[in-house]
Amino acid sequence: MNEFKKVLFIINKFSGGKYFSGLEQKIIDASSASDTEATIAFTEARGHATELARNAQASGAYSAVIAVGGDGTVNEVANGMIGGSTPMGIVPKGSGNGLARHLGIPLDLHRAVDAIFACQPIDMDTFRLNGKLSLNVSGIGFDGHVANLFGKEKHRGLPGYTRITVSQFLHFKEFMATIKAGDQAQERKTFIIAIANSSQYGNNARIAPAASVCDGILHVCFLKKVPPYRLDFIYSFFAGTIGKTSYCEIIEARDITIAL
Repeated sequence: MNEFKKVLFIINKFSGGKYFSGLEQKIIDASSASDTEATIAFTEARGHATELARNAQASGAYSAVIAVGGDGTVNEVANGMIGGSTPMGIVPKGSGNGLARHLGIPLDLHRAVDAIFACQPIDMDTFRLNGKLSLNVSGIGFDGHVANLFGKEKHRGLPGYTRITVSQFLHFKEFMATIKAGDQAQERKTFIIAIANSSQYGNNARIAPAASVCDGILHVCFLKKVPPYRLDFIYSFFAGTIGKTSYCEIIEARDITIAL
């Protein structure tokens, strides 16, 4: 059991497209049962979670700070916590919840809140891409294009993500990239470059099935453009076999440089 005395829960009400009215009471009840003082703060705009987390870290008043939201909220909170020693937790409430799924955190909100008070912190890798912090998977190419469009959508969830992916697929072209890992530089013609710290984008779509957040190694995945009729390739994402297909190449590195 942990020994948290005071915990800040940073909640993005709009993650996942809806809010669960019983969440606040569940947090209060679970905290009380663990003899922990809970503070609840709601995000008000993009970037607010980072500000709340940074202030909590600087105050030294909290035993832990918990991100309640999707991968975007988790990333914002982590940006405010990086460099400090206060543990950070996750209660997944997003549309994909990629990092939470990778870590084995329950997707049921009640079970996830209970898990906060029955866990022990671990040391976890992060990385930076063009100076920006990433915890999970960052993409260059088609997946980055889709993620950018999806971030502007009012309606979240897998159906909306799938709709954007299908509508944009035929128009997006492969591109050339030069990748330097260690002392070796090589060129690739690719459709997607996924830089993975953990195994999946979300919804159990695993782009780097063997990736670990605790080994100091990034899995860099190069995906060619797949013919639309290859539905088996889509299945390979969810089966964890994408690295075995002829359309995917994965290299491992501690740091990389990519030039387009």
